[in-house]
Amino acid sequence: MQRSAHLIANLIQMKKLIKMLTFSSLLFFLACDDDTESLTVTETVTVTDTVTVTEGVEVLISGNIMADAIWSADSVYILGGRIAVISGVTLTIEAGTIIKGQYGTGANATALLVARGATLNAQGTSTSPIIFTAVADEIQPGEILSPNMPSDAGGLWGGVIILGNAPASLGDDASESNIEGIPTSDINGLYGGTDAADNSGTISYISIRHGGSNIGEGNEINGLTLGGVGSATSIEGVEVVANADDGIEWFGGTVNVSKVLIWNSNDDGLDTDQDWQGTCSDYVIVTPQGGSAFELDGPEGTAKVNGADGFHTFSNGVVYVGADADHVVDWDGATNAALVDLYIYGWGEYAGTAIESFGGDGAGVSSGWETTLNEGDTLATVLGADAAAITSEVAAGARTKGPAKSVFDTWTWAGLSGALTTIGL
Repeated sequence: MQRSAHLIANLIQMKKLIKMLTFSSLLFFLACDDDTESLTVTETVTVTDTVTVTEGVEVLISGNIMADAIWSADSVYILGGRIAVISGVTLTIEAGTIIKGQYGTGANATALLVARGATLNAQGTSTSPIIFTAVADEIQPGEILSPNMPSDAGGLWGGVIILGNAPASLGDDASESNIEGIPTSDINGLYGGTDAADNSGTISYISIRHGGSNIGEGNEINGLTLGGVGSATSIEGVEVVANADDGIEWFGGTVNVSKVLIWNSNDDGLDTDQDWQGTCSDYVIVTPQGGSAFELDGPEGTAKVNGADGFHTFSNGVVYVGADADHVVDWDGATNAALVDLYIYGWGEYAGTAIESFGGDGAGVSSGWETTLNEGDTLATVLGADAAAITSEVAAGARTKGPAKSVFDTWTWAGLSGALTTIGL
């Protein structure tokens, strides 16, 4: 800030010097005119100039975060690899901060990893979000829209991974596991435990862009990965743009998430595994090309999260289908999930199987769906008999389910760029 103040002062002094030189030149010119006997010049100068200087100082993060740290909005933080916030440490990220990940693949994939027992307090606001993006992005502090990146460029860095001590239903009834995307040699990649009310911090109004770098054949990092994250963790306001894998994927845990927007992902929008028992509310999914809006998977072991036949719920959502979707919902047979108050639209020339294995065989009852169909289509032919039974047909613009577009207008790339308006949300 001191450097900025000096720069501003120097700029103002230069402007004053230019004015003085210009005025002196004028007097000299007039004094040389033989026909002029007397001259009085009065000049009134009102300074209204405002000089704004944005430095965007880059700070390279090249090693794990071993002590409490604060990342401020007047700097741009560069992730130089897989950066772990280790157990017992708190990372605080101020509203408006920009974090950029360097390119890396395989074991060297770049990511911000919040280990079990660590805390991430990343509290953006509805007008000043925290942005995670790639180093190729020229975005600077104070900006939300990228000045140079296309909205569909993915796989340029990893993503954000948050791990906790909450239960997960794991294969062989194991008590913990290594999260996908992290080498098994890294103990910071372990998740799972017995504390359903575990707290990994507070995350609000973040935008995660251009992630999903490849870590192996057909295996990429999700935009936001939540492994064994507990219910005391607060997550509200997450945008994922152009991720090469899923938008958000849950692995067990009990965390609740709200105000979610998934745009231009290349696999699934929202993916659940290992008996996650929480809620996701007020969400919008623009269905990925070749992927599903939802991929809902059930327990992998005999144990259930919290030892009960609970389920996870998606409520008050919107799904825009598009022409290249694989499925709207891909249900695993044992899925414990419910989709409640869902509006589906934008079928276009979609010719896929909208619903795969409707409802699964686990707990959870879906209800309150709405859709807008193309002329000549019927609920049964598009959705199948089971899904059609819980769905009402509504005219375009007449939906009663899902969040208002205004929820996302001021802080998301999709909202501010007009992309949501383009799809008629």
